[in-house]
Amino acid sequence: MSGAGPLWLDLGAVILLAGLGIAAYLDLRTREVPDHLWQLLGVIGAIGGAVVIFPEGGISLAFWFLVAGLALEHVFPWDGDGGGMIAQWADLIELVAYGAVTLLVGIGVFRLGWGSGGVPTAAVALLATIIVARLLFESGVLYGGADAKALLIAGVLVPMFPVPWLGVPPTAQVFTSFVPYAIDLLMDAAVLSVVIPIAVAARNARRGEFTVRTGFTTYTIPVADLPRRYVWVRDPARPTTPDEEEAIETSADDEAWRTRVAQELTARGIVRVRVGPQLPFIVLMVGGALGALLLGNWIIDLLAAV
Repeated sequence: MSGAGPLWLDLGAVILLAGLGIAAYLDLRTREVPDHLWQLLGVIGAIGGAVVIFPEGGISLAFWFLVAGLALEHVFPWDGDGGGMIAQWADLIELVAYGAVTLLVGIGVFRLGWGSGGVPTAAVALLATIIVARLLFESGVLYGGADAKALLIAGVLVPMFPVPWLGVPPTAQVFTSFVPYAIDLLMDAAVLSVVIPIAVAARNARRGEFTVRTGFTTYTIPVADLPRRYVWVRDPARPTTPDEEEAIETSADDEAWRTRVAQELTARGIVRVRVGPQLPFIVLMVGGALGALLLGNWIIDLLAAV
């Protein structure tokens, strides 16, 4: 990688933090993150990576654009609006694209090597990020499309971040130097998720409503506040089914659902309702992104320190 590599990683990291911050704000306010944001960040990342890889030669540049293109196809609509032949074959087309890119990169690593003059390390790291993000999304671990797209774009903007800004223990540095940055980001965000039950428990304790069974996961609010609060109704038993929750795709759907639940609960004479928070995971990803930049992978850091 050329001397511009470290400079671009730092700049890409700052751009990523800004982009994730905007996405988290939008997700909190509207529960929607427009693809235009991911498209802009992805194009910036692809071009920035190309500038860094360019001195390594045309073959390395071609591999970078090949893998970056696979990442960007997730944020640029290409399969129509659900109709037509392309839409019908979209899943198969995408599967073939995954297989072809993975095969070509594998052959490139075997024939040309991994690094300068061959398959760029950034391309290998990005391909690993793409596969992990897709597997987590398909398995339901990353529930929202915005979360998966955020992870993909993180991989485009910052494929690897081998030297955290604040440094890490020597044994943890080995892990950080070969694991894609987006994986560190994801693991740090998962660690941050423990803050949610602690905050819920503290809220319940202040109101004298804490119990071991529900104190870490739910809290109560007035039924009248339900339409304007992003929460899941947990007690009394929902007058709607879990399938209706899964059908919610937009902020308008969400508000309509909560409004309907509030009306039904009010009709039953219920004035307070126990709810669970709807905190978008992308909010935690902002903290995970910053944490990975500063200290790498927190879990590995902790294991290395003990």
